[in-house]
Amino acid sequence: MEQMVVLVDEKDRELDREEKLKAHQNGGKLHRAISVLVFNSKGGVMLQRRALTKYHAAGLWANTTCSHPMPGESVIATGHRRLKEEMGFDCDMREAFTFIYKADVGSGLTEYEYDHVLFGNYDGEPRINTSEVMDWKWMSLKEIKEEMEIIPEKYAPWFRLMIDRAMKES
Repeated sequence: MEQMVVLVDEKDRELDREEKLKAHQNGGKLHRAISVLVFNSKGGVMLQRRALTKYHAAGLWANTTCSHPMPGESVIATGHRRLKEEMGFDCDMREAFTFIYKADVGSGLTEYEYDHVLFGNYDGEPRINTSEVMDWKWMSLKEIKEEMEIIPEKYAPWFRLMIDRAMKES
């Protein structure tokens, strides 16, 4: 079954639906997405290293989880669903901010997303789904930002674009 994404305008109003891979081809079409950042009580952010089998940004470090809401699914529900599917836990979360970005993610694919960034809190360890995630770790936003300045190619493009705003909003 093809996964559908929700195409939106610059104000996040639904326009149409498109098959996920097709929405990322030919320069990409603007679609709704979520990115979750889970913080612990010590100020760390849980990062995931994307599995090598991912269709783009494979092997790169990224935020705790990210995905595309299914048609009719809220951004918060998507955050809970994907956190459980990828990281094996769930937690309370809230929407922190939104932003639009466009990034070449290789293999002829473009991410063009209206991204809802969600913040959550959790002090446990994940039970990663190894078909989605190959590794994980806690890092402070400051440490992440410093490392991104030295080795940006180690991180997913959307994560590099959201880090400054995440530091302000956290």
